[in-house]
Amino acid sequence: MLLRLLPGDPANALVGVGATPEQLAAARAEVGSDQPIAAQFARYLADLSRLDLGTSFVSRAGVSGEIAARLSVTLPLTLAGFLLALLLAVPLGILAALRADRPSGAAISVVSQLGVAVPAFWVGILLVTLFAVNLRWLPSGSFPRRGWGDPSGAMEAMILPALTVGLVMGASLLRYVRAATQGVIGSDYLRTARAMGAGRREALLRHGFRNGAIPVVSILGIEIASTFLGAVVVERVFSLPGLGSMLLLAIQQRDYPSVQGVLFVSTLLVLLVGFAADLLQRLLDPRLRERSGA
Repeated sequence: MLLRLLPGDPANALVGVGATPEQLAAARAEVGSDQPIAAQFARYLADLSRLDLGTSFVSRAGVSGEIAARLSVTLPLTLAGFLLALLLAVPLGILAALRADRPSGAAISVVSQLGVAVPAFWVGILLVTLFAVNLRWLPSGSFPRRGWGDPSGAMEAMILPALTVGLVMGASLLRYVRAATQGVIGSDYLRTARAMGAGRREALLRHGFRNGAIPVVSILGIEIASTFLGAVVVERVFSLPGLGSMLLLAIQQRDYPSVQGVLFVSTLLVLLVGFAADLLQRLLDPRLRERSGA
């Protein structure tokens, strides 16, 4: 709706600058921009009920097929970045909580705060400067024309973008892991386990980590959604042909079907991930299952 309220018309991208009023009117009728917004929305809902995301105004290709091709870049980047964030955040967050009164724990917390404050695109630029420009170990951007048909080239192109997403999202997730671990350390059940003879490590392994994972899992859906959105931004920095590039180009060209398709699929993925995180939380916390059963 907001895109349609902005100045400009998608018909201009079809006919060019020197088009006559008749050609412009024909192009507007072809793309449907001459109809009221309510009629355009009703047509979109009718197409969506048939699982049809429409056809691009510019490329004339099906939006669903183009999104599927772009997801082959965005989804691996999101998953790789999120796994890297977990590998960094979980051990470092636990370590920061266990050593909260030591310089090492304070240093981890300070670094995580800096990671949250720095934008993802700036981290990407720094990594490109270090590993691509100065050391020349990795490519600064782009993706193989054959895509995943060139596995080594595709994986090499994914290293810096995934590292960028993982560092930024890992810094955010680390704070939640640290807070959850600190809550577990000061809990009554952990003190009771220690009083019954269990060592600190045994008490944490048997009782602490599972209970500490419950609040972390509750925000995993939000973090994965943030990772997905961060990947869309990072794609632009590294010139990756993912959903981010498709969305920005479609907005510039007023390609309504492409914009609507990308936003719909992105929102759907975020909702599904949040639903999966809720299910995982119920599996970890039997109290939630007992409440629903009651």
